[in-house]
Amino acid sequence: MLTRTDQTMAQTARTPGGARVDLLVMAEMIGHGAKVLDVGCGDGELLKLLERKGVDGRGIELSRDGVNECVAKGLAVIQGDADTDLSDYPDDAFDYVILSQTLQATRHPRQVLEHMLRIGRQAVVSFPNFGHWRIRLELTFGGRMPRTDNLPETWYDTPNIHFCTIKDFHQLTSVIGARIERAVALNAWGTPLRLNAPWWFWNLFGEQAVFLLSRRG
Repeated sequence: MLTRTDQTMAQTARTPGGARVDLLVMAEMIGHGAKVLDVGCGDGELLKLLERKGVDGRGIELSRDGVNECVAKGLAVIQGDADTDLSDYPDDAFDYVILSQTLQATRHPRQVLEHMLRIGRQAVVSFPNFGHWRIRLELTFGGRMPRTDNLPETWYDTPNIHFCTIKDFHQLTSVIGARIERAVALNAWGTPLRLNAPWWFWNLFGEQAVFLLSRRG
């Protein structure tokens, strides 16, 4: 299971021009002329952004509608599932492998990240932060699974099966032996939090996060 739901994409913070803020942050992390695989590429919005940087971009997307939309835009996208298909890619096939707002929808997030860092020299990952203060309040005082702009679905309709916090993800990078090259936490309006803020601050006030990872050694 791997797709970016239309509802989640619609609710993610955007600039006045309509661009998703997290995608702009991710695009800024990608080097010019790089070879990139966008996993769960949705409608191809990020791949189109990366064309401006001369990137050789490819994508895989579970949704047939998403694949058709990407192909109509002239993008090199095939139908595929990260939980099963990333294992087919050879080592170091790409400079960057991207996973945007999709990690929580995979069945095996650790394995997906490990494959990303195997087939790409670097990985760029964005995800909603389940440790945000608004989610904590709703769980504590509302007694029910929270719904936010980044996580709009009810618990019984959501495609998300592995929620995590920024702190959880930071711990996972240590478990898989990944190096954090850069990290950005965004608030509800898509504004980056202070770069020198401690992890607990990001975990409490960041609605979503973007990480640039590389392999150790």
